[in-house]
Amino acid sequence: MNTLDWTLLIAPFAAGLLVLATHVVLGIDVLRRGIIFIDLAIAQVAALGAVAASLTDLDAVFHDLPHGMGAQLAAALAAGVGALLLTWCERRWPDIQEALIGLVFVFAAAAGILLLAHHPHGGEHLRDLLAGQLLWVGWSALWPVALLYAIVLALWFGPAQRWPRLGFYLLFAITVTASVQLVGVLLVFTSLIAPAVATRAFGGRRRVVIAYLLGAAGYATGLALSLYADLPAGATVVCCLCLLALAGLSCFRPVAGGLYSPIPNKSTHD
Repeated sequence: MNTLDWTLLIAPFAAGLLVLATHVVLGIDVLRRGIIFIDLAIAQVAALGAVAASLTDLDAVFHDLPHGMGAQLAAALAAGVGALLLTWCERRWPDIQEALIGLVFVFAAAAGILLLAHHPHGGEHLRDLLAGQLLWVGWSALWPVALLYAIVLALWFGPAQRWPRLGFYLLFAITVTASVQLVGVLLVFTSLIAPAVATRAFGGRRRVVIAYLLGAAGYATGLALSLYADLPAGATVVCCLCLLALAGLSCFRPVAGGLYSPIPNKSTHD
């Protein structure tokens, strides 16, 4: 009987905790703003930038930079453009912002499919962008992301508060760009929304702590199941996080008045 090597899960679990470090607080704000699918849209735009970079071989252009940096830069640029576009749309058409976010998502997804239509490994590339390769994340990939997330959190709780709209979209774009490269589009969305939904009955710091713990439990359970049953790690973690969100909704009673009424539309500019 083969013995499972559980040490394989240490780095992927650390990656999950790292993603949750930013996604829990961002996800709570996303839910509060009532723009649930913004993470999917920005993640898909970032993925589109990464696809375009891989097809044009930007790594050869930026040969002095570490391998893969060209794709990262292209993904970050694409996500930043998407964030600016959505900021402008929110100012111009605030009443249909969620619909516009959906259109940005489907456009980026369709454009990615078109770009990879004649690529010999297009299907595999799209699958990796969606589900990621969480089980094969190495420690070397985590340190740059950890530094970036630390900067994002410092800005999120500091200067970004003075520009609530633009600061939110830009920091969101930067964070999602790194997360997509690390865990894939599906886990980015689930890591943002599932812990926030599961803890809707709580508020303040207590909610953030419980959301972190539930998110960590989802990653731990999903990774363990994926290794034990030889299942795709990203998809397994997504399912576990969704089940935890459902359990949280069922077990915790919402605070009177509701915590998730959408933010009223503001006519003032940041």
